[in-house]
Amino acid sequence: MKIFQRIVRIVLTCAILPAALAGANAWAGLTEDQASTLAMSGGNTALKTLTSEARKGDRYAQSSLGLVYANGQGVSQDYKQAAQWWRKAAEQGEANAQLALGLLYKNGQGVPQDPKQAAQWWGKASAQGVASAQYNLGLLYASGQGVPKDYGQAVRWFRLAAEQGSADAQLHLGICHAKGQGVPKDYGEAVRWFRQAAEQGNADAQNNLGLSYANGQGVPKDDAAAVRWFRQAAEQGHAGAQNNLGLSYANGQGVPQDYDQAVQWYRKAAGQGDAGAQASLGALYAAGQGVPKDDKQAAQWYRKAAEQGVASAQYALGDFYRLGQGVSQDDEQAARWWRKAAEQGVAGAQYDLGNLYRYGQGVAQDHKQAIQWWHKAAEQGHVAAQYNLGVSYASGRGTPKNYGQAARWFRKAAEQGDAGAQLNMGVLYENGQGVARNYVQAAQWYRKAADQDDTDAQYNLGNLYYDGRGVIEDYGQAVQLYRKAAQQGHARAQGRLGLFYYGSGPGALPENKVAAYALFNLSAAQDPSRDNLALEGRSVVIKSMTRYEIETGQALSREMSRPGNLLKALDQYLAGPAGTKKR
Repeated sequence: MKIFQRIVRIVLTCAILPAALAGANAWAGLTEDQASTLAMSGGNTALKTLTSEARKGDRYAQSSLGLVYANGQGVSQDYKQAAQWWRKAAEQGEANAQLALGLLYKNGQGVPQDPKQAAQWWGKASAQGVASAQYNLGLLYASGQGVPKDYGQAVRWFRLAAEQGSADAQLHLGICHAKGQGVPKDYGEAVRWFRQAAEQGNADAQNNLGLSYANGQGVPKDDAAAVRWFRQAAEQGHAGAQNNLGLSYANGQGVPQDYDQAVQWYRKAAGQGDAGAQASLGALYAAGQGVPKDDKQAAQWYRKAAEQGVASAQYALGDFYRLGQGVSQDDEQAARWWRKAAEQGVAGAQYDLGNLYRYGQGVAQDHKQAIQWWHKAAEQGHVAAQYNLGVSYASGRGTPKNYGQAARWFRKAAEQGDAGAQLNMGVLYENGQGVARNYVQAAQWYRKAADQDDTDAQYNLGNLYYDGRGVIEDYGQAVQLYRKAAQQGHARAQGRLGLFYYGSGPGALPENKVAAYALFNLSAAQDPSRDNLALEGRSVVIKSMTRYEIETGQALSREMSRPGNLLKALDQYLAGPAGTKKR
């Protein structure tokens, strides 16, 4: 299943709520619960009592008073006051105050922003077993904020918090196992921790667990299970899961294919700014799947995704500008968006951008730039780019002529089944250009291209059979290949076929001056160049023809010139009274 992978972004969070601590209250003042109750009540009497006890040095009162100022409960919100009271409590070892003071330092609220101070206070709270502090400390080590970046330490603290049931820590511990950060990569362990967090309702973990099932990582691949977890996260508003659920409906993976449902979920995610969903919506509008086909809407959604850096959307938007589809045709804009996609490694965009440079469309014509972009695409296996590179090296266009390099790139494209490249490999082997001359190899490559109905390859292979080079001489095989190419309009093949009817290749075909003349005439009309043997053949054969034969040949030539009618007209003539009589 093709999934838009969503790795959870690390975000510092902690709940500044009083939590029970092990051990006896070292102060004779308020108990922790009493201080908490007073902090939550928010009344003047409660505030006076908390302030009085805090001034006496009661750490729980100090911690709770910090909470009152931080939340603005019965007083104006004042992070500086909060920091002062939390510091007093934290210095007496009150773990919640240490946790809260660390958060103020991390966010720069009431104190100068200082990740090192945050790490120090969270370290103190972590040592007392506060799961939120352990989790936050793990985040600092994972990001290298306030402490040296150290995934091993991050994993240590995530694990301590996770074992206390922190869903966020379980999620991040799973991510570390999935990515092999601080621990050996282990998808099974990643799934174990994702599941624990997911079962507590953590939407990020639910989405990641869905991805694990979709990709078969750490669990057997199970699209239905993936959909169940995506849905749980999606229903909580998780944009990535909404996108993945839309993708499941679009592809019919884990659920019956349903473009209407796909559109609904993509739209929810796209509305939250999810770039992958925006790109997918663009594709559905472009194809008219689940929504009426609407190129303008497609272009709008592609643009939203493209502006967020989605390479596939940038490539598609470039296509729209190139074709004037949903937007005004604009080669400069096409080049702009293709460049962005190309710089992210999209082979198709690299190839297309190379073509713009080749022809000077939307950019200044620059053959060297064209070759540079084709190289990038060709290295990724892009067949057309490999072919274009072969042509460039063979012709010396934009680069010094180099038949060795031409052979290298033609071979790569040919091995992927490109008929043009197979033809050119045959030419190189036949001529000994960039490779040692080898007619057997030439015949093999021509045959591959000929089997794909490449007319030049059919013609060239026919020539090899005619001359007995690389294959056993066989006029019958040559004729069959010339017929195939001639039927598809290959002028030289038509001329060669005419030579057979004029007596070249004894026994292969019955001699027939009218058929020869008609084929020569057809060939010469398409290719009047001097090296076309059909011109000379026509001038020779016409000398021995009667006026009636010439008129008949001209009429036959006209019939054969109708699209797809050459062999039918020729064979019908040869099967008739005039054709069966040797002329």
